[in-house]
Amino acid sequence: MERHVLEMRGISKSFPGVKALDGVSMAVRPGEVHAVCGENGAGKSTLMKVLSGVHPHGSYEGDILFEGEPCAFKDIRASEERGIVIIHQELALVPQLSIAENVFLGNERAGRGGIISWSTTLMETERLMKRVGLTDERPQTRVSELGVGKQQLVEIAKALAKRVKLLILDEPTAALNDEDSRKLLGLIAEFRDQGISCILISHKLNEIRQIADQVTILRDGRTIETLPVRPSPGAPPEVSEDRLIQGMVGRELDQYFPERTPYRGEQAGQVALSVVDWTVRHPADQQRRAVDSVSFEVRHGEILGIAGLMGAGRTELAMSLFGRSWGRYERGRVYLHGKEISTRTVSQAVGHGIAYVTEDRKTFGLNLIDNISRNISLAALPRVARRGLVDEHAERQVAERFRTSMNIKTPTVFEQTGRLSGGNQQKVVLSRWIYAEPEILILDEPTRGIDVGAKSEIYTVIDQLAAQGKAVVFISSELSELLGLCDRIATMAAGRLTGVLDRAEATQEALMRLMTRTQTGKDTTDDGTTGER
Repeated sequence: MERHVLEMRGISKSFPGVKALDGVSMAVRPGEVHAVCGENGAGKSTLMKVLSGVHPHGSYEGDILFEGEPCAFKDIRASEERGIVIIHQELALVPQLSIAENVFLGNERAGRGGIISWSTTLMETERLMKRVGLTDERPQTRVSELGVGKQQLVEIAKALAKRVKLLILDEPTAALNDEDSRKLLGLIAEFRDQGISCILISHKLNEIRQIADQVTILRDGRTIETLPVRPSPGAPPEVSEDRLIQGMVGRELDQYFPERTPYRGEQAGQVALSVVDWTVRHPADQQRRAVDSVSFEVRHGEILGIAGLMGAGRTELAMSLFGRSWGRYERGRVYLHGKEISTRTVSQAVGHGIAYVTEDRKTFGLNLIDNISRNISLAALPRVARRGLVDEHAERQVAERFRTSMNIKTPTVFEQTGRLSGGNQQKVVLSRWIYAEPEILILDEPTRGIDVGAKSEIYTVIDQLAAQGKAVVFISSELSELLGLCDRIATMAAGRLTGVLDRAEATQEALMRLMTRTQTGKDTTDDGTTGER
């Protein structure tokens, strides 16, 4: 009989009005990377919260066996004591504390008299940092000084400090660039070689094929199937992305990206938004220009993509244009239909018909403790108000219309927004700005952390908006979706615009070359040096 380090049998979990898990079963072998995939709302995160004790024993049905023994975890500390550690998509680090303080937070190394032994703490932190590849930092370095990729490594070091046997990673590469993702996946492979089992939740199917040994597919709270990714360790993957997609969504996505529907209205081909010489300094470093002399234009019915590596200045450009929400404005002009406008405040930007969908929906995009209905109407309250008061009946009707048209999976529009899956939260954000009827829609990483089914739905919505004559600026780290959706793609590097390619001439190689151009007109080579163009 095959030995398993973890078995979950018939796990069911309900919330008011929703059955999140319905008889889910899965098993993980020792030293295995076991992927869990499914659409947003399929039950992946809920299943991991059951396993880790976030949802305590007694609040769900079914059995959990770890190392052959039944488990009844009452909280997350109980699961950690057995060696089960979960790293959530939203990192649980304290920015103001050092790496060492974060690694041993709640798990302090005590010396004589119960007082923290800082010498032991620093020594063990340094050992763990070397193990995860944080060799350029010191244990005393503040977490706030680290990039997202290195913060993810601190979280893993924190897990290793708890003598982890089963490491659960929930979308660990969602906010990482390609290089940091590659390093993290390499680290997971090292853990596998050391006998540590890993459960990987990811929407990036190429990563699942690259690193996983087996994959369990969930759909609508049920186990659909468990597939071997490769026949033996180190062998090429045998399961295709199309096969995984079919299991996740219950159908084949023959046309992942919609066929572009051209806009044929009277404003077709006319420039809607023009930005000239836009320059913004970094708020914490006044000597650095985060956005440097950027000029571009987007036409009615056009989807203009913006590509760039992490730190290129894409989000800084978008936020500074939208009411100067980021940085210190230095110079630049914005024109709408050829007439100069002011976007000094968010209300001015919205008043001119400009909308911005932020990449950080949880912090800046939504009021998570309020319901769906209020979140959707928030940007256009006068449209559901009478004599200065919100008409709750009209507000509910609007929310119900978007719940249906955007396929927001929720039993009621009065559901708390924070309880929705990431994909459904993103649909709420998009619904809000679509209801506001903007002329210019700036989308910043609108599909980050979203499953393939929800992505396809959002691509269709974006195409429909462009077909109505809206001018869309689409920022993304995924070159494949820029190539599949956009009419033109602009590239940024070090705060500057480095090129614009039409759809017909754009390739991943051409975009990457422009994305790695320096301000001096040189290209960055593989070894980090530069060469003349």
